[in-house]
Amino acid sequence: MTTLARETTAQMLWRRVHSPTAWGETADLFAILTVASLPWSTSLTAIFNAAFLICMVPFLDWKAFLQSLTRPICAAPIGLFLLALAGTLWSDAAWGARLYAVGPTVKLLVLPVLLYHFQRSPRGHWMFIAFLVSCALLSVMSWLVAFYPDLTLKADHLERGIFVKNYIDQSQEFALCAVALAYPIVLLLRQKRYRLAALLTALALSFFVNMVFVVVSRTALVTIPIMFGVFALLHLRWRHIAIISVALLAGAAIAWQASPQLRKTTDTFVSDYTRYVEKGEPTSMGLRLEFWRKSLGFFAEAPIKGHGTGSTRGLFEQAKTGSGYRASAEVIGNPHNQTLNVAVQWGVIGIAVLLAIWILHLLLFRGDGLACWIGLLVVVQNIFTSLFNSHLFDFHEGWMYVIGVGVAGGMVIREQQRAAKVGAAGS
Repeated sequence: MTTLARETTAQMLWRRVHSPTAWGETADLFAILTVASLPWSTSLTAIFNAAFLICMVPFLDWKAFLQSLTRPICAAPIGLFLLALAGTLWSDAAWGARLYAVGPTVKLLVLPVLLYHFQRSPRGHWMFIAFLVSCALLSVMSWLVAFYPDLTLKADHLERGIFVKNYIDQSQEFALCAVALAYPIVLLLRQKRYRLAALLTALALSFFVNMVFVVVSRTALVTIPIMFGVFALLHLRWRHIAIISVALLAGAAIAWQASPQLRKTTDTFVSDYTRYVEKGEPTSMGLRLEFWRKSLGFFAEAPIKGHGTGSTRGLFEQAKTGSGYRASAEVIGNPHNQTLNVAVQWGVIGIAVLLAIWILHLLLFRGDGLACWIGLLVVVQNIFTSLFNSHLFDFHEGWMYVIGVGVAGGMVIREQQRAAKVGAAGS
């Protein structure tokens, strides 16, 4: 009996280890670790994401997965990768530059995998919680580094309150978390769950306070009001919008008076522009204006299919004028605008695919619910921040988009299928 019991236990463990459920749970774990590590480390994000993809293979229903790739929300990001791959054929850049430029589009191939997985997994909400907790911990470290700069892991110590990565990435994370919390806070208030609503409100305010008094990117300053405007139009009545708008304006005025850091960041808008126009200095804003002006010229030279993958740096080298400390002398492979980045390399064809990605993903999140709200916010944030950066191709912001849309989109599809089954059973 003992031997038989041992054999039965061994068989049960074998079946457990090799069951689709076990592999699915392991994939969920690595997906959670991926999103939790995103604010802290690019290496860990890549490692955990690779482990997630590996765990997907043993229990993947290939027929269902391949069928899911035909959906427009999956086909569009795959199409941009294929366009980047095809663009290497008509580019004049060195092959190393061409293949390097394909790299930023590879992450888009993970988006359909996430949509497929979280359409079936019930643990999508844990991804949101993991990212929120991770960003909250990073906020604590940001305050510590602001007071004790030697705690930073960055060698240059130049960015105030930055423990890892940079102030643009950190501002993107904090802005997304702070605005995303608006939906559950309003929902909890309507349900009269005031304690939990107060807790989430305090957490959201902690992100804003960090951005006001420690460090914030100018891109975040521009996009946060837009994201709040989207929330207000979707989820609030006009009377509430008016009251909240007055309160936000009052809060902004107080923050402006209380925070020298905020005033300094805002003042650079005007000073950067003035120094660029009058002296041609390579200020942050001046460089963007220079890059955009030249990129529009490159696009006009090859408007249909562009100059090919990886061609951008070579074009800027040819268009370089002057020397020394001048914006016109700068050479770059990224024009700091997602649409122009695509337009220079792949022309109108690339722009059409890029817009298709954004539009299709916006339409995916038309409904109500937390997943729809977070997915919509991720897309809106990416669209508007991509006016000033190539955020779909950047590592950190690109993965925020891929993971956010993939997880939230999978949850939305899962809910739609559940509702369809309930409706079919009822009829």
